[in-house]
Amino acid sequence: MTAFNQDVLKLDLEAKAEELSEKLQAAVLKTLKRRGLVVAVSGGIDSACVLALAVKALGPRRVFGLLLPERDSSGESAAYGRKLCEKMGVAFQRVDIAPMLEASGCYRMRDDAVASVDKGFQPGMPWKIVSNGNRLDSDAVNVFSVVVQRPNGETVKTRLTPRAYLEIVAATNFKQRTRKMMEYFHADRLIYACSGTPNRLEYDQGFFVKLGDGAADVKPIAGLYKTQVYAMARHLGVIDEILDREPTTDTFSLAQSQEDFYFSLHYRSLDMVLWAMNHGVSADACGEVLGFSGTQVQRVYDDLEQKRRTTAYLHAPPVLLDEVVELQPYAL
Repeated sequence: MTAFNQDVLKLDLEAKAEELSEKLQAAVLKTLKRRGLVVAVSGGIDSACVLALAVKALGPRRVFGLLLPERDSSGESAAYGRKLCEKMGVAFQRVDIAPMLEASGCYRMRDDAVASVDKGFQPGMPWKIVSNGNRLDSDAVNVFSVVVQRPNGETVKTRLTPRAYLEIVAATNFKQRTRKMMEYFHADRLIYACSGTPNRLEYDQGFFVKLGDGAADVKPIAGLYKTQVYAMARHLGVIDEILDREPTTDTFSLAQSQEDFYFSLHYRSLDMVLWAMNHGVSADACGEVLGFSGTQVQRVYDDLEQKRRTTAYLHAPPVLLDEVVELQPYAL
């Protein structure tokens, strides 16, 4: 069994930064044969780390940043993204995608789904989705609720029906797919590659939208756990406002953490549990290090495995119904 302790996620940051920047440069310029890289900058830690890594790998003149806010985005997100682009010295553009989402029906279809379970909901009321996803103390089936803030400040929580939940997710997925459409527009006009920004936890657990933020030519930090992304971002000079910011989905009009919606634990603990599971550490041994019982860790192990199974579709390529000669476009 691999030794497991509180230091397993620590990196030689300078060596890892050099390794990743060399690989990213080769991937963009040699493998993909593109002139540079487009990075959608959300104001969060993952895209900030990717932008900083891209600048190290390619230089600021070969990196293009995109700020893509919409109606529900936090004002802080675009402000932090802009400040980061300016610090890194990259060209960037801000595009408000709200008109495209309005035209596509994203907001209307989403609001209709919320109103189907919360009869007092009116468009414009702040809201978010939450789950009962704390896996440490419960084996209960994961269910989702909508939390709506009334004009008087009161919040009302209503359990979502499966249909309403799926309609909300389907509608809000327009956001990521619209952003990716804009990214590829700029990638095409510049002859650049398009970057993805998932960290290892998100990539492993399917926390992305297929053909949305899951679409990319290269995913530079998919091998880094979230804890490592924060450390690497600090090493690469990302601004303090982003380094000090807790992860958020920035999808709904009420503030929502990633634990509210998807993950079973705070990323600092979940990174450690995922590392332990990936390296064959028993639930009891993992729990001893993290201060949980073996039963609690096993519940999280089971949840991680379940998410891997249910999100395998997101990673899957198109299904071919006839045998086709496999093409190998890149000599990796």
